[in-house]
Amino acid sequence: MLTIATDIEVLARFGRALADPIRCRVLLALRESPAYPADLADRLGVSRTRLSNHLSCLRDCGLVVSAPDGRRTRYELADERLGHALDDLRTAVVAVETDRTCPDAGDKGCC
Repeated sequence: MLTIATDIEVLARFGRALADPIRCRVLLALRESPAYPADLADRLGVSRTRLSNHLSCLRDCGLVVSAPDGRRTRYELADERLGHALDDLRTAVVAVETDRTCPDAGDKGCC
């Protein structure tokens, strides 16, 4: 049974998904176009087993969906708006990174 996540749950799931660089790379790749796991693994330079675990996580988070395609399974973003959200987030991070107003940034490397 599917349920609708609350705003907080959605943000927490998105945050967990983005917490791993490989999952970030998978989401960015799927932002461009749907793909098959074997092709994604080759493109990202990770083992198919490792990629499968990350795709499972992203699917459990509700960010990607799988669609059978003959004997293969194709993955894509669950909603096209996720691609726009990733673009907006990347732009915001770049903007924050270039703004070094945090007084501790140099010493702590935090911002």
